[in-house]
Order: sequence, then C-alpha cells, then structure tokens
Amino acid sequence: MASSPNLSHGRGYLAIPGPSVMPEAVLQAMHRPAPNIYAGALVDMMPDLMADLKRVARTQGHAAIYIGNGHAAWEAALANVVAPGETVLVPATGRFGHGWGEMAEGLGASVKLLDFGKSATWDLEAIRGVLKADGAHRIKAVLAVHVDTSSSVRNDIPALRALLDDLGHPALLMADCIASLGCDRFEMDDWGVDVMVTGCQKGLMVPPGCSFVFFNDRAQAVRDAMPRVSRYWDWVPRSTATEFWQYFNGTAPTHHLYGLRVALDMIHDEGMENVWARHETLARAIWAACDAWGAGGELRLNIADPAERSHAVTSLRLGGNDGARLRHWVEKNIGLTLGIGLGMAEPGDRNPGAYFRLGHMGHVNGQMIMGLLGGMQAGLAALDIDHGAGALDAAARVIASR
Repeated sequence: MASSPNLSHGRGYLAIPGPSVMPEAVLQAMHRPAPNIYAGALVDMMPDLMADLKRVARTQGHAAIYIGNGHAAWEAALANVVAPGETVLVPATGRFGHGWGEMAEGLGASVKLLDFGKSATWDLEAIRGVLKADGAHRIKAVLAVHVDTSSSVRNDIPALRALLDDLGHPALLMADCIASLGCDRFEMDDWGVDVMVTGCQKGLMVPPGCSFVFFNDRAQAVRDAMPRVSRYWDWVPRSTATEFWQYFNGTAPTHHLYGLRVALDMIHDEGMENVWARHETLARAIWAACDAWGAGGELRLNIADPAERSHAVTSLRLGGNDGARLRHWVEKNIGLTLGIGLGMAEPGDRNPGAYFRLGHMGHVNGQMIMGLLGGMQAGLAALDIDHGAGALDAAARVIASR
C-alpha cells in the first residue's frame, strides 16, 4: 500500500513575523563577489541610500546604520541619550516592551514600567498620571513600542506625543518600529517622534543583520549633553559620515547594502501609501478568515479591537495545545511555517502551545495570503480541530473588494 504523499516539497513559505519573505531581486542583488569598500559603486550609492531610508521613516532628520539586530538598535539609541542613573518610562504591551526596558536597566538606567498586559493597547490616562507626577522631569525618555511583535498590538504613537505636549513634559519620545516600519503607517516627523529604531529583516525585506536608528535635532541636543557615549554606539560619526567606513565604524555590511538598495527601490516604486494600504487589506483578509474559524471553534485573535491590531503580524490562540499542533502539521506536511507564540504564555500556563503568530509583512501579496489561509484550513481539517466554515470565502471577499 502506497504511503500518503508529503506535500511539503517545493518552495516553502515562511509566514513568521520576521525574518520576512525576501524578494528574489534582493537575493540576486546580494549574490555577487565581495566589492571594493574604498571606492566605486558601493561607496557612491550611500548618500542616496541614506536619503531613501529616511523616506521610509518619513523623516527629514538623521539616520545611523548598525551591524546588528533590533536589540542592537535598542542599545544604540539608549546609549546616545540616556546616562546611567537616569530614568525612562516603559509602557509595555507585550514581550518587546519589557525587553527594551531590560536593555535600559542593563545600561544602568532606572526603569518605570507600566505593564498593560498582552491583549490591549496603552491606558493613556495611566501614562498621564505617571508623567504628571514627575514634576521634577526626572523621566528622560519614554520607550514606546509601536507594534509589539509578540502580542500584535499597535499602539497610538501620536496620542502619546499629544499627551507629552499637553503636559509640557520634556521626555524624549522613542519609538520601536522594528515590526511596523514599511508595514503599518508611521510618520516620524509628523507624529513628533524624537528617536526611532528598526531592523532590516521585516518590512525592509533584507536578511537579518542590520538595524537603524533615526533621530531628530532635539534628540541630538540631548546626545550633545551626554557626559560620554560609547565610541561604537555613537550615532554622530555614523550620521555625518564623509568617508564610507564612518557609516559603520569599520567594515561595511556590504551585501546587506546591495539588498537594501533594491528593497528601498521596490518600496518607493510602489509608494509608501500603497505599501501601507496593501498591508492593511491583507491583514483584514486574515482577520476575516480568523473570525469565521472562531465562530465554530476556539480560535481567537489576541487583540479584540481591529483598530488596535497591527497590519504586519497577528497573534492568535487555539484551545489546549492546538496552536503547536497546527504549526507542526503545516510545516511538516505542506511546507508552511507559522510563528511561535513568543512571550504570550504566562508562567504556569497549562497550555503554552495554544499560542501562535502569523507574519504578513514586507514581500507579501494576495495569493500568498490566500495560500497561507488555505494551508491553515487544511491543517485545521487534518487535525480535526473545531472551526467555523467560510473562512477562505471571507478572506477572498476582503481582497476582491479592496
């Protein structure tokens, strides 16, 4: 008797919330011999690359590149504006809010943590209370995660800026856009963000390895008043480079730069407004399918209010261990990889395998999302997990009526 065929052969689909799917054009741009780092095309392309990078961040301010992941960007940003013993406020809505606060503690800062759980956005009145009580203005910065990749909540950065302005509080507004840049609308200058950090491996569609810190003149003035800044993390020489090596404080991440150049071209050829609209439509298609499945089973979106959901990542929960079972089945049987439920299970949770995530960021389109949802539908059926009908039809209607 013939065994059942395994349908995972062929190109796999990595639907985790970063690293994201990399375009063939990006990969091909990187597939070349090592270049000259002292003269030539790579050196010449840097001014335009930096300008186009700032266009994605929607800023006329400054930008620095670091060879490292998002955690490196966290540390770089903090090292330039927060000295040991100074205080930062961290309104956390998931694992990555906590993580940035832990990074600040490791650098000697005092951290005021406001934990708003993992299933909703900030309570702005609670933040107002803490800032209002800080009459001496000891809080140097507010570390605000725009989209927390663990919970998939999208926080209201403009509302936080308005709150700071209303109170006349001088704290820097620092935004983590590692999950959101190039996916969810973000307007650095218009929203009054002083410092923003991101990585290359999500909405920017480049392999992991580079991160970026953007900052305005207000943040630079704070940097200028710092008693000392690590020579490596100092953003001044990186953002004012006149020699190629100064952008990186040493040897450049050469092939990442080739890939990033192509990725930025793709983003700007599409147009930022169109990029944001594409991500919003595809996210709504996913939510529609999940609502239909949930109507006849235990599948639940982690963030109940659509206005608070990211357009780049969706955090979900099934009953028991079914989230892990579904992830394992689709990866083994059809070549589809879903994200783990990072940081969602509480200590002692009897069902840590209930949580999982979907990444829909960067190089994704309608047929890919329908394939993702179709793969999940197959897994739910194969594992006999209770679910409602009509999920794919619901998603298709969202895409058809874009």
